[in-house]
This record gives sequence, structure tokens and C-alpha cells, in this order.
Amino acid sequence: MTTKPQLLTIALSHFAQNGYEGTSLADIANEAGIKKPSIYAHFKSKEDLFLHVLRQTLAEFKRRIIRYMIRHIHIPLEQRLYQLIAFLQQQYSDDPIIKFVMRMCFFPHSASEKEIVPLVYGLIDDLEARLLRLFDVHVDQHDLLLVVTTTEAAKGYMTVVDGVMIDMLYSEPSRSVQRLNVIFPIYWRGITPSGTTI
Repeated sequence: MTTKPQLLTIALSHFAQNGYEGTSLADIANEAGIKKPSIYAHFKSKEDLFLHVLRQTLAEFKRRIIRYMIRHIHIPLEQRLYQLIAFLQQQYSDDPIIKFVMRMCFFPHSASEKEIVPLVYGLIDDLEARLLRLFDVHVDQHDLLLVVTTTEAAKGYMTVVDGVMIDMLYSEPSRSVQRLNVIFPIYWRGITPSGTTI
């Protein structure tokens, strides 16, 4: 018997690949080896299933970002921030969680927009707050000197992520990589007096 977690996993792959409108409950049920009405034993509707997937993937996405930053704590902050974006680029094509979250951050479907936007903004605000604390720690430890405030450095970084990832959403990974390699050194030179680059 197909469990609720199994249905969420199958639904995630469909929503990540086809978006909300392009995903059908019949296709999800078929892959799960059940009849479509059986889905309603776990979820009230397609939208309810979608929102369950969204909440689960946003939480997992945040855990992955935090784990990545902790695992790479030994490398300089400049390289860590650059490599985090490169990591997201590399994972986008193969990881349905990263693909789904990125799609929803930039293109929330209109049917559930009022539920999606607060969830997405919650994730973005939390990640930005964590980034701000990270900048604060490095400044307090005197291993980072900024010519802007830590708030400006954090918001600037989030803007770099937005600009770089948009090309991934349009299936242009090579353009996204080129954009990162151009804009990140400019960003780092803009926030630090030394203007060092990776």
C-alpha cells in the first residue's frame, strides 16, 4: 500500500518537472500504482497535495543550505558564498527539491499564490537573517572588513542569487554559470575594501 510520504515523493518529482498546471493526479496515482481516488484518503485536493509538497521541500531546502554552509565552514567566507551558488546550479538539473523550490520562488502558480507567497517569503527572510548573522560573526571576529553594512552585504548577496538562478529556470545553465563568474567578483569587490576575488 502506498504511504503518504511515498505520494509526496512522487508528487514532488511531477510538480518539479511539470509545474502545477502540467501535473495531474492521475499521473501521480499511476506512478504510485493506485487509483486516483485513493489519493483523497491522504489529501483533500491537488492543491492540498501541492501545498504539503511545498512545505516539506521548503524545510528540506533550508536544511540543505544550512548543512552546506556548516560543512564548508573551514573555507574563507568569500569562497563559501560563491560555492553555495555554484552548488545550487549543479544540483538544479538533477535534484527535484532544488528545482521545485526555485520554480516556486520565481513562478508561484496563481491558484495557490496567496498560500505560496508567505511560505516562500518566510524561507527567503529566514535565509537572509542567517546570512546577516554570518556576516556579523565574521565582522565581530575581525576576519572580514566591509565597506557596507552587514545588512547591505546580505541583501546584495540575495540579489546576486536571484540574478544568477533566473537563467537556470529558463533552462540555460551555461548562461547561469557565466553570470555567476562575472557578477560574484564584482559583488565581493563592492562590499570589501581589499576587493579580493576568489
